[in-house]
Amino acid sequence: MAKALVRFYAELNDFLSADRRYVESTYSFEHQTSVKQMIEAFGVPHTDVDLILVNERSVDFSHILQNGERISVYPVFETLNIAPLIRLRSKPLRELRFVLDNHLGKLAGYLRLLGFDTLYQNDYGNGVLVEISVAEKRILLTRDRDLLKRKAITRGYCVEATNAEWQLIEIVARFDLAGLAKPFTRCLRCNDVLQPMAKEAIIERLPPKVSENYDEFYICSSCRRVYWKGSHYERMKEFVDRILSGVRKGGVPEANRASDSERGII
Repeated sequence: MAKALVRFYAELNDFLSADRRYVESTYSFEHQTSVKQMIEAFGVPHTDVDLILVNERSVDFSHILQNGERISVYPVFETLNIAPLIRLRSKPLRELRFVLDNHLGKLAGYLRLLGFDTLYQNDYGNGVLVEISVAEKRILLTRDRDLLKRKAITRGYCVEATNAEWQLIEIVARFDLAGLAKPFTRCLRCNDVLQPMAKEAIIERLPPKVSENYDEFYICSSCRRVYWKGSHYERMKEFVDRILSGVRKGGVPEANRASDSERGII
């Protein structure tokens, strides 16, 4: 039986059993096996891999394992330039558009709050998620590791945290989003970009107290939902600031459970 030595680096170790983390492991194989098949046999989604070295030479997923090879597997690089080597996707994973599975609805709302293009519907099946991710070049966020093992998926990430706020901090940190956030610019309901709207054009839709006390309004061109900086705006802004700073400090902001009317949404 042929054998190869393999080591996974950085956060890829999170997918491994405790005895295989941060050490070189032996992988035994009898039949023709690609390096992609080997990686997924360890439970690591190929979408999280961006560089593979075999005997210190970069290869792609189709490389066929040979007896005695030493393999190093690295995660997606967000800041390190590895252009001279073989990256495992046509361009860096920096198209910051997302599609989320039906278990991540609250995270979807939080990402929209930060201004990121985020598709989510609670009836998206796995097939639809794959189609959207591939067709629209969206990063698929899911807690289903098997879903990320599908061959068609090239942009994806397995969310580890279970708490929605921890999930948001995880994603902001993982994809280096803190400096790219544009809070309060996207509709929380349908994901479209908000547009400024004159109060006179929507005054009939506004509660009396709102029309008396506020002058700055925004509207979603898709669902026509109206937004303004209501009484809850400062608390939402604090939430956003704490999330972004939490990437560096590791803190978790308190849950935000105010009603839509308090948030300035109708």
